[in-house]
Amino acid sequence: MQRSDFRYELPSELIAQVPPATRSGGRMLVVDATTDNFQDACVVDLPAELRAGDLLVLNDTRVIRARLHGVKESGGRIEAMIERVLDTRRALAQIKASKTPKAGSTLLFADGALTATVLAKHDDLYELEFETEDLLASLDAHGELPLPPYIQRTADERKSSASDDARYQTVWAREPGAVAAPTASLHFDEAMLAAIRARGVTIAFTTLHVGAGTFQPVRVDDLATHVMHAERLTVTAELAQAVADAKARGGRIVAAGTTVVRALETASAETGIVAPYQGETRLFITPGYAFRVVDALLTNFHLPESTLLMLVCAFGGYQRVMAAYQHAVEQRYRFFSYGDAMWLPLRASQSSAP
Repeated sequence: MQRSDFRYELPSELIAQVPPATRSGGRMLVVDATTDNFQDACVVDLPAELRAGDLLVLNDTRVIRARLHGVKESGGRIEAMIERVLDTRRALAQIKASKTPKAGSTLLFADGALTATVLAKHDDLYELEFETEDLLASLDAHGELPLPPYIQRTADERKSSASDDARYQTVWAREPGAVAAPTASLHFDEAMLAAIRARGVTIAFTTLHVGAGTFQPVRVDDLATHVMHAERLTVTAELAQAVADAKARGGRIVAAGTTVVRALETASAETGIVAPYQGETRLFITPGYAFRVVDALLTNFHLPESTLLMLVCAFGGYQRVMAAYQHAVEQRYRFFSYGDAMWLPLRASQSSAP
């Protein structure tokens, strides 16, 4: 398949710049598993799509304050986006600067309150060592929440938008390490979780730390040559058992977001059965992929030609999903991180090519 197969026209005004008034206040497009029929519903209708015995899997990653503004010793302005915290002092980061910083140079962030030394460059990422004993705490104190690049606000608007600190995190976020939110889960509030449990649905958690690479465009036309960015994940023995138990009782495995899909499918790669897993994944899911674990998916609407859209097309069927996106544009759904949701059962047929 080609990158252009996943292109669609999106009016810029449909890109959500702010979250809905309440977490569960968005719309939800329900896609039929076997037909091309769509139903315009609301996120609060999600519990009705679930069944007693189902297992809903959520991503408990927490977004860190990964964006830092500062200067080089020469005075040149720089911006660093922490991609991965390596330990209490070191991190890998993307750096924007007029001139590439050299190994050994010093970077000063937050008016000198936090400094770092450039240790090395690894492909597109810089390894930085910070003068701190607790890098995550220093990022909390001096960093900025890394809103996606398509949320076009001025720096002052970002600083003054206090709601982002809460609304760009899930209500259960607990494992720090992501630089982007698992956005399908932003729709859940405590009332929603209670309603889901009341239907006899079990809830379990995985951890996949979303990297900045999730926003990087696919740069090749032939998808077979695309190199997927790496993201860290953990699937516990408890989650593996919860999946096995749900399968045994005839329940469905429901993923809240593409990150959960990638985590569960990665953890089942060896045998087809979810097993404990801790490490990285570069799993790139495109139409033709045979899903082993996940039966239904709640997901937001993703960027044209993105790896996330490709995964959703693989899951729901290429023609069906692209038609659903066209319907969503025509019906003025809100797109991307702060946008609306789509409920998508696994395609009835394994054939999802265009």
